[in-house]
Amino acid sequence: MNRVQTLGALLPAVPLVAGLTGLLLAPSPRGRAGGGERARRVAIGLGVAGAAGALLLAVALLVTLDGPTEHARTWIELGDLRVTLGVRLDGAAALVAVAVAAVALAVQVYSVAYLRRGPDDDVEVDHRYPPYAAQISLFTGAMLLVVVSGDLIPLLVGWEVMGVCSYLLIAHDRRLPQAPAAAMKAFLVTRVGDVGFLLGIALLGVSAGSFRIADVLAHDHATGTLTAACLLLLAGVAGKSAQFPLHTWLPDAMAGPTPISALIHAATMVAAGVYAVTRLYPLFEAAPVALAVLGVMGAVTLLLGAFAATAQDDLKRVLAWSTVSQIGYMTGALAVGSSSAALFHLLTHAAFKALLFLAAGAVIHAVGTTLMSGMGGLRRQMPVTFWCTLIGLGALAGVPPLAGFFSKEGVLAAAEDAARHGGGPAPTWVGWLVWLAGLVGVAVTAWYATRLLLRTFLGASRAPLAHPHDPPAAMRWPILLLAVPAALLGLAGFTPALTDRLGADGDLVHLGPELLLPLALLLAGAGLAGWRWRRNPTADPASALGPLRPVFAAAFRLDDVQNTLVVRPVVGLARLARTGDERVVDGAVEGSGRAATGLGGGLAALHRAALPRAAVAVLAGVLLIGLAAVLVGGVA
Repeated sequence: MNRVQTLGALLPAVPLVAGLTGLLLAPSPRGRAGGGERARRVAIGLGVAGAAGALLLAVALLVTLDGPTEHARTWIELGDLRVTLGVRLDGAAALVAVAVAAVALAVQVYSVAYLRRGPDDDVEVDHRYPPYAAQISLFTGAMLLVVVSGDLIPLLVGWEVMGVCSYLLIAHDRRLPQAPAAAMKAFLVTRVGDVGFLLGIALLGVSAGSFRIADVLAHDHATGTLTAACLLLLAGVAGKSAQFPLHTWLPDAMAGPTPISALIHAATMVAAGVYAVTRLYPLFEAAPVALAVLGVMGAVTLLLGAFAATAQDDLKRVLAWSTVSQIGYMTGALAVGSSSAALFHLLTHAAFKALLFLAAGAVIHAVGTTLMSGMGGLRRQMPVTFWCTLIGLGALAGVPPLAGFFSKEGVLAAAEDAARHGGGPAPTWVGWLVWLAGLVGVAVTAWYATRLLLRTFLGASRAPLAHPHDPPAAMRWPILLLAVPAALLGLAGFTPALTDRLGADGDLVHLGPELLLPLALLLAGAGLAGWRWRRNPTADPASALGPLRPVFAAAFRLDDVQNTLVVRPVVGLARLARTGDERVVDGAVEGSGRAATGLGGGLAALHRAALPRAAVAVLAGVLLIGLAAVLVGGVA
């Protein structure tokens, strides 16, 4: 291995070692003075050091990498099937690794203050900080393993470790009754997709005779095999990246601590699905049916998430549905043949979505509620949080010159080009679908972003706490630092360095007359929300939705549809199986036991009843024999 490959191998190892070491920490019992605090300090050191080390390695990799490189060593060989250990590094992997490590470091530092025990907090949260920090490190290491892995089996290991970590972290706050159910829902829904992902990997590996990514990409797969494998992989992508129809877990995952929401939404779980497709993109280009399915999935999810965000009162759920929608832009870009536009939007989204979640955590920390109906008027009391949130929302909505404007325009330009000129790997109608859905999404995103800003920071205060204020330094500095890439990262799209590293065929940023329509839609969406608010600052602009509001708030009741079509039948089948097991299988076993016991009892009773008669018969026989002997002797 050369120096660059060594950096790539160390990249996931550092946070993974920090996480495993942290899990070995055994906090002293709460009754022992100072024991829990010492364990907390060690956990903080391990968590921050692991994330900081990963970030330094990622930056070093980004700087020193001068072209794609790969190293592989055979790990398992079963006949003609081979599994390797190694790294596969290119510019996109290095950029995504920097984003993952930077967000992870921000979350580790932010959590030090966010989860610090206050006088009114549950002591259990403080006592459980060491596993919390360790699980973040494992989460980070698992995502970095997905990023740098050169083989599909180690990639799958990182993929599944993320699923376990998400379950543990979403359920971390045991004070919330909904947290365990949300964690279980996230775990089960993503597992449904992961079954398909596993089968897709198995199909590709068996077809190529190797799970090494380079071998899988180079192999000439049969058309049917390739299409089936790509469709199976998309099931895992839909689960991990919260795309229709496996999107329902992500809004409920807001029961987890807010820093974990930032980690999941910005850099790990939801980014993993998009990144996995880019890693295997030549296969998808050769499977237009799979890309068409991906395009429909992305367009539907884009609109579904955007409309659902318009009617939420919970601040975190607005951002959660926003993530669902923005990932739809990325999958739409992949569907029309532009993996570079998808990766560019993934990077900018990581910056502004992490910023928005951490800023939301500061607001929640200050006012004591997640509901926007309990906020308002926070601009003067929380100026730092206000301006950072303004930057994040502007980037989310696509306000120029913030980061989201350039990356979202790249997606729309790719979709429009595919719609008008064709020539991409997917059918032309997919381009039209993604482009039109993206345009509608621009207006709706601007509407709910403006509503969030107005309801949270402007107007009269509805906060239950009298004196909200900006967060402490450990929370404030990560927010401030994330505001920089949220504002400026889009400008890097003009540089050849970023274009080359993302593998773009042309410019990442498109400036021309085609920008006028998205800008007009953005102004219309934001202006409509502002106009409604100006008419009545005390009313929620979402009241304008009328009878559609409860439909949007319930996300078109797709949870109910899933419960009716999937959950209840499965539960009913499970109950039927349990009844059959208890009454038929167990009944047969227990019945045979009872029958044997009864038969044995009957034989025993018969034996006991026959014993006296047998004794009499034996005695009578003996007497007769004796009498006969006497008579015979007398005669003789």
